[in-house]
Amino acid sequence: MVKSILLLDSEGKRVAVKYYSDDWPTNNAKLAFEKSLFTKTMKPNARTEAEITMFDNYIVIYKFIQDLHFFVTGGDDENELILASVLQGFFDSVSLLLSTVDKREALENLDLIFLCLDEIVEKGMILETDAIAGKVAINSMDPGAPLSEQTISQALATAREHLTRTLFQ
Repeated sequence: MVKSILLLDSEGKRVAVKYYSDDWPTNNAKLAFEKSLFTKTMKPNARTEAEITMFDNYIVIYKFIQDLHFFVTGGDDENELILASVLQGFFDSVSLLLSTVDKREALENLDLIFLCLDEIVEKGMILETDAIAGKVAINSMDPGAPLSEQTISQALATAREHLTRTLFQ
């Protein structure tokens, strides 16, 4: 079970966060947790590979890229490797979806980031650990776009929808 997934900027402020637990009942408790977690994890080596730490009886896996800080938290009895794969899946998905992985680009594509979070974890249960950028791209693609501007999987999904509509009419 995942307790939270956090995407913070280089100052520790929220970019995108999802809490899947009632461990932090108020918004102030969540903000305090984010601030103290950010302060504790300011390590320069988290830019090259994911780091793990225990913080307030939670396992925290984190990784940084440019001015974004990615965090996945779980209970102290959770499997670190599973949490690390959730972090890597989220990190890879965001990296594939954004042209450059930075705060400005993340804020401009916040809907895609939240869609990634929803595809990876639901109510704390892990649904997917691989990069799910393809699913997000299909869901965010304009269905009225010409087939020439769609990827193969998007074009197949559009064709399938069209065929289904014509069969049921």
